[in-house]
Amino acid sequence: MNEKEILLNLSRLQGIAQSGKTYGKDIYDQERYQELTEVTESLIRQLTVLDNSQISVFMTADEGYATPKVDIRAVVFNEQDRLLLVKEKSEEKWALPGGWGDIGYSPFEVAEKETREEAGINVTAQQLMAVRDMSKHDYPYRLTYVYKFFIYCRSEGGVPLPGIETADARFFNFDEIKETDLSLARNSLKDIRMAFDYHDTPFSTICD
Repeated sequence: MNEKEILLNLSRLQGIAQSGKTYGKDIYDQERYQELTEVTESLIRQLTVLDNSQISVFMTADEGYATPKVDIRAVVFNEQDRLLLVKEKSEEKWALPGGWGDIGYSPFEVAEKETREEAGINVTAQQLMAVRDMSKHDYPYRLTYVYKFFIYCRSEGGVPLPGIETADARFFNFDEIKETDLSLARNSLKDIRMAFDYHDTPFSTICD
């Protein structure tokens, strides 16, 4: 069993325990689900390199029925058919603008807000381009189960400027992006190729 499969199984165990503690009615079932939570946390400590704070967030950040989190990425081209990327301060790597879905905002609103905050550019979200299950594609796997939304946006013009969480923001052609250090947890080169293909010839929303 490889690391990705181990992490996926740990994530499933945590989800079973979380859902069971929420909906289990029998006191003995509650005790068993609590024990499953403790065993899962112990296995995470043994089988991963996560520190105590990361493990604590994973084990306690959610409640109720366990469901995937949503990561939203904005796909923005300029008039020269170049794609907008931002350099994340947290790891000094390049990514499409975006982040976790926010309560009170639709996915389109998150794409617009994140682009404005991370690159200083106003955009109008136009189309859901793709939804991807991170576990089924070539991303570095994480304990948190994630769906990625890629939203095609129209730029309202302007010069990219870095924000609070970004060190740089600029437009690239595809060959330039192949030479950059991409944040593979946020977007793969396959995602970037998909963005250019969609910009050239729009296609129906991909859900995979």
